[in-house]
Amino acid sequence: MHPCCGDGLFHVPEIEALLAHASWVRDEHRSAAMLSRTALFVPTCTQVRGMATLKEIRNRLKSVKNVQKITQSMKMVSAAKYARAERELKPSRPYGTGAAAFYDKVDIEQDREKPRHLLVTIGSDRGLCGAMNSNINKLLKNYVKDNADKEIKFVTLGDKARQALYKTHSEYFMMTYSNFGRQPATFSDAAEVAEAVINSGYEFDVGEIYFNEFKSVVSYNLRPLPLHSLESVSEADSLAVYDSLDAEVIRSYQEYQLASVLYACMKETNCSEHSARMTAMDSATKNAGGKALLTCRETQCYCL
Repeated sequence: MHPCCGDGLFHVPEIEALLAHASWVRDEHRSAAMLSRTALFVPTCTQVRGMATLKEIRNRLKSVKNVQKITQSMKMVSAAKYARAERELKPSRPYGTGAAAFYDKVDIEQDREKPRHLLVTIGSDRGLCGAMNSNINKLLKNYVKDNADKEIKFVTLGDKARQALYKTHSEYFMMTYSNFGRQPATFSDAAEVAEAVINSGYEFDVGEIYFNEFKSVVSYNLRPLPLHSLESVSEADSLAVYDSLDAEVIRSYQEYQLASVLYACMKETNCSEHSARMTAMDSATKNAGGKALLTCRETQCYCL
């Protein structure tokens, strides 16, 4: 049974006693060897090849304890941010569902054989949150590989996608947004991205938004949503019955709909990020405790 306190951190006063006892045993053996007349049968404490010294064990244990304190602190910070993100997630979901319902009613179909594709991905600026960002990066790489004959552009929210792909796929990046996730996302942030996409002048034929949909504290899914261009919405047959819808009205409404979808996706991703980081830091804290236990057992073996 190893010493541990209720806060999950590893406290080892007994190990210090074991280390002191081991040093005393080693000194006693050396004294006996020096005073003995016949050194042939006198037991001595020698260093076994590959076995750490007492000083190395003490330093290793101190390092493990420091790592455990850091991961425990990061877990507590992520837990506080996750609680806030979860509270803000529920009122933001109607923005996304309402915009998606509009696109369903308009009944716009995308022809994936057309050449121009636009992918909008929502990730994070910081790591240590599981496979959330790596899944997005893998998806973008596979999409480019499977559609090599298409003209593909990326709009990435979060710096991790740019860091991982810009060296090898720089020609695909149209816009990147960093400093995302450090502060809770607002509708103004989503409206800025939506306006930039619509005013970019890139008339895409196929568009998709990829984000991490929050399911539970330990679960999230990478989910796609269709993204329709201003041209495809303007030419929809179901909107032709409205004579009063001029180009400016459709453009303004398209900006609002896209901003609503992006806002809901940002909130989903933000909640998924903090829950994933909290889970990862909890696992890291437990692993550090296991490492400290192994060090404790190694010290006991050394004393024997």
